[in-house]
Amino acid sequence: MIDVHDLADSVRPTAKSGALVVAPTHRAGDWNSHGVDCPFVFRKDGALGMTVVGWDGRGYQTGLAWHDGAQWSAPQLVFPRDPASAHRRHNAALTSILRDTELYGAGELLPIDGWYYGTYHAYPDAGYEQGSAVIGFVRSRDLVEWEEVGDLLRPEDGGAWERGGLYKSYLLRHDDRFWLFYNAKDRATGRWIEQTGAAVSDDLASWHRVSDAPLLPVGTAGAPDDRFASDPFVLRAPDGTWLMFYFGLCAGGPAVDLLATSPDLIAWTKSPTVLVAPGEAGALDDWHAHKPAVIRTGDRLEHYYCAVQRLGAPVAIGGYSQPEMRGIALAWSPVVAAPMESVPVAPAAAG
Repeated sequence: MIDVHDLADSVRPTAKSGALVVAPTHRAGDWNSHGVDCPFVFRKDGALGMTVVGWDGRGYQTGLAWHDGAQWSAPQLVFPRDPASAHRRHNAALTSILRDTELYGAGELLPIDGWYYGTYHAYPDAGYEQGSAVIGFVRSRDLVEWEEVGDLLRPEDGGAWERGGLYKSYLLRHDDRFWLFYNAKDRATGRWIEQTGAAVSDDLASWHRVSDAPLLPVGTAGAPDDRFASDPFVLRAPDGTWLMFYFGLCAGGPAVDLLATSPDLIAWTKSPTVLVAPGEAGALDDWHAHKPAVIRTGDRLEHYYCAVQRLGAPVAIGGYSQPEMRGIALAWSPVVAAPMESVPVAPAAAG
């Protein structure tokens, strides 16, 4: 197995885009008016796509964007809130679709009997992440129309570390078993902590946790993830080592993207290397650089992330004062692997 430090160095981005690749509209009434968050990147029949979660001052909904070789399209709303649903009345944050997990693969979606399976989380109340969220499962034939399937994953059914609500989830398939990695928070009402665990399923319908404890707990005091170890995105290196790209938040500090490795998806070793950190004052990511989504394009490994810039003067949108610019940015590094003709060539750098 490759040393965790060497792996982190091989995937750590060396360049960043100078502009957001997907930004909020700042138009009152749009589903993505206030912010764009939680990128998930993939390919479908060779086309590079990305889902993003939009915030409109009431709750989350999800859109789909495509890359044309030069830039990303404006995302189309594909997973809206559902007034008839007890848990999706206010929020519908689709965060993963079953895809190829090879680090240097193409990231193609993996349909099952013609269906694409995805995962989402939803908070029960209106407002910014109000109430204890659940994780649900959906499927689609076209990535536009989605139907719910299987059981919900609920915080009250898990360990004490997740009783405050479930957050971003990531679905993968390995050895004919489905794995769902997700972060969750404890019940603390003030400075809660977020950690990452997993559940498994043989049929995409019923799920059980692999442990009552988190698989990726927060770090010790002073570590970059001593408060949050969140938003897993799991891929596999050529030697079989599993890589969990995730973000850490330390008490009083910024959010940064980090890496942990595992031989078996259960035991994880953290690297001290920070993959993506906030930029200088005035940069598009001067407050937070977090929530990773990784895919290979040609001779580079692309690392999409949520960039948050602190605004000097808040933007007023529909009566809501927005103190930040929150959108999707891109960082990348050279691929440390043999060339693969099946992977599309890299587009021109954004920004």
